[in-house]
This record gives sequence, structure tokens and C-alpha cells, in this order.
Amino acid sequence: MKKIFIVLYLCVLIPMILPAQASRGGTMYVASRTLDLKSSTGFFASTRGRLEYGVQVTVLQVNGDWVEVRSAANSSLAGWTKTANLTARRIVPGGTASVSANEVPLAGKGFNQEIENAYRSKNTLNYADVDRTEAQRVSMEDLKKFLEEGRLSMGE
Repeated sequence: MKKIFIVLYLCVLIPMILPAQASRGGTMYVASRTLDLKSSTGFFASTRGRLEYGVQVTVLQVNGDWVEVRSAANSSLAGWTKTANLTARRIVPGGTASVSANEVPLAGKGFNQEIENAYRSKNTLNYADVDRTEAQRVSMEDLKKFLEEGRLSMGE
């Protein structure tokens, strides 16, 4: 009886512990604020399009930690991304657990708004400069040029 209970417990527990694996033909959802779909798995591969948080995709193929997906809403939009940008759990926009656009990057840092506010109130650091720095965006073209001119592009 004890063995049956343990086996049943493990059957329920193991799927909850293991991360969702992308499999061909499976459905997944975008788990990052925005997701650029690339033409290949290379770092400097061209961008085919952009998907937003929560968009449903179908897995076309898997190559290591890269996955090729097709948008369920726009069948002409397909490309490669890292599996870490996707989740198997359905994301319902506007649900009771919705978060603001500012909370998504904070969660990625292991913060929430209360923790950030506590840091800001206890320290005399210039957080306006931090916010300004985080708001900076560098295009892939500029990044590629920087790496090439600095002789840092030794491969993918």
C-alpha cells in the first residue's frame, strides 16, 4: 500500500517539477515581454518578426535549446527562438494575475515593485540614471559593428 501511494505521489509530482519541454507540433506561449523570431539559430540571424507576451505558437522543430515556432494568429510568421522564451502554460491576458509592463522586467531580476521601492527609499543612489541606462536600446546592427570593430566576433 505504501509503494502504491509513493508511485502515485511521484506521478503527480514529477510533471510539476520538470520544466516543460518543447516538442514538435506542441503548443507553447511567449513568456517574455516581446520575442524576436530569428531566421536561424545564429546570434546575428535576421529578425523575421516580433511576437508579444502570451501569444500562442506551434512548435515546428527543436534544435538543442533553440526551437522553431509558428504564430497561431499569423501563420506566415515563423522563426527561431530560445526555449527559455516560451512556456507550455497558457497565458491569459487580462486575467486576475495580470502584471504591469514595469513588473515584467522586475520579475526577471527577482524583484517586485515593493522590493524596488524599498531599495530606492533606503539608499541614496541615483536610480534615475539606472532607469535611463536600462531604457537604452542597441540595435543588432550596432552590436554587430561593435563586436567586429573590437575584434570580438570570434564566432556564434
